[in-house]
Amino acid sequence: MLETSRRLLKLLSLLQTRRDWTGAELAERLDVSRRTLRRDVERLRELGYPVQATQGTAGYRLGAGATLPPLLLDDDEAIAVVVGLRTAAGGSVAGIEESSLRALTKLEQVLPSRLRHRVTTLHTVTVRAGAEPAPKVSPDTLMAIAEACRRHERLRFDYTGPGRGHSVRTAEPHSLVSFGRHWYLVAWDTDRADWRTFRVDRLTPRTPTGPRFTPRELPDGDVATYLAHQLSSRTWPVRATITLHESAEAVADRVWPGMGVIEPVDDHSCLLHLGADTPRDLAWMITSVDTDFTLTETPPELTAALHSQATRCLNAIRRS
Repeated sequence: MLETSRRLLKLLSLLQTRRDWTGAELAERLDVSRRTLRRDVERLRELGYPVQATQGTAGYRLGAGATLPPLLLDDDEAIAVVVGLRTAAGGSVAGIEESSLRALTKLEQVLPSRLRHRVTTLHTVTVRAGAEPAPKVSPDTLMAIAEACRRHERLRFDYTGPGRGHSVRTAEPHSLVSFGRHWYLVAWDTDRADWRTFRVDRLTPRTPTGPRFTPRELPDGDVATYLAHQLSSRTWPVRATITLHESAEAVADRVWPGMGVIEPVDDHSCLLHLGADTPRDLAWMITSVDTDFTLTETPPELTAALHSQATRCLNAIRRS
């Protein structure tokens, strides 16, 4: 009986690691006959695991069932799930904290002592600092947007802008993006005939959704690149484009997400599009890249801020 139970667990583990298995492959892995394999598959079905027979290959597949059966996780997977649940418990999705803590409690109760010790050690020495509480987003709102994206259906929603102005928008949703502390919807705004980004915590979907649409191609090709460009330049009161005298690849690790967008020019230069609240902030960001640069498209206030910073540095050197 013990040997059978072990074999069932191994069979279940194999079915969870790959979508399709032939009967011959499973029998060889378990070192049993095809007849024994069929009996073991039937036992798993009796336990509630939806093991399906595949057409044409005389094989098996673990399908989706009406209820969630127990999962087998290796050590690394178990630790990854625990860390993810702890993070979700303090995350930006409203209402998910309690569910995350319940799932975390269940998982930690069955963790082997060696893994429980590693997880506890990580938790006790980790401190979350330097970040303000993230605006909460409703899971229902996220799912409504996700479904509209998947089905290519127009979305109507109430939106409160940064100036607290309220409007009703109609858009063709492209993607949901989790960036920093916020969730964003990237969509084609049908009223303005242009691409826009919307903070999801400021958005309330209206039902039903609108007609289906043919997806459009993003200007930058990649949604993450497009959003970074929007956040780093177009949404800031002070914006600039400078030419860096190094290749885009060389400076990539010096430009953090949300700071700016790099546009390759050639092997020796690239453009950096960026924005900030004040010219002084922008001057600090530009000089922090630590390379020679040329002002390409900049407001006069930025030139003054850079001059002021350079003078301050030179005066400090002279006084030393």
